[in-house]
Amino acid sequence: MIRTLFQLFWSFCQIGYTSFGGMSMVPLINDEMVSHGWMTASEVSDIVAIAEMTPGPIGLNCATFAGMRVAGILGSVISALGVLMPTFTICAVAAVFFQKFKDSRILKNIMVGVRPAALGIIFAVMITLSRTNYLVAGAVSFKAVAVGLIAFFLLTKGKWSVPKVLILSAFLGLLI
Repeated sequence: MIRTLFQLFWSFCQIGYTSFGGMSMVPLINDEMVSHGWMTASEVSDIVAIAEMTPGPIGLNCATFAGMRVAGILGSVISALGVLMPTFTICAVAAVFFQKFKDSRILKNIMVGVRPAALGIIFAVMITLSRTNYLVAGAVSFKAVAVGLIAFFLLTKGKWSVPKVLILSAFLGLLI
């Protein structure tokens, strides 16, 4: 069992480091599952279909489902950790460099440019999502705007957590 868990971790770690995420992971996952004899190509296809329907990144979902199929819950955790290793590694390296150079004049100048750019990207996403969420057949949906304003108020003034606001918003959506 330990050997299988290590093989799962190593397989998904390699997939994480050698693919570009998303659908580019699927052929690599298929090769690993079939070459180890853990699944048939048909079973991998089923897992990919389920992973596409499940919220979240397809590579992570595939790793989780494949690990579960091969070695149960522990296998799913190990596989997910393996496929997430590139993310963990990049974040850890970035944190070390950020901490090391946090007082650097160059880093401070870089952040002067990065912060407004990040804010601009967030606003662009908000505008794009607002068009799809608050316009229905070209007209403003005042019910959707009301739910959005309530959610905004609860998050900013009421200091509610995001999950609570999401649940309330979903409930309001059902009522309206």
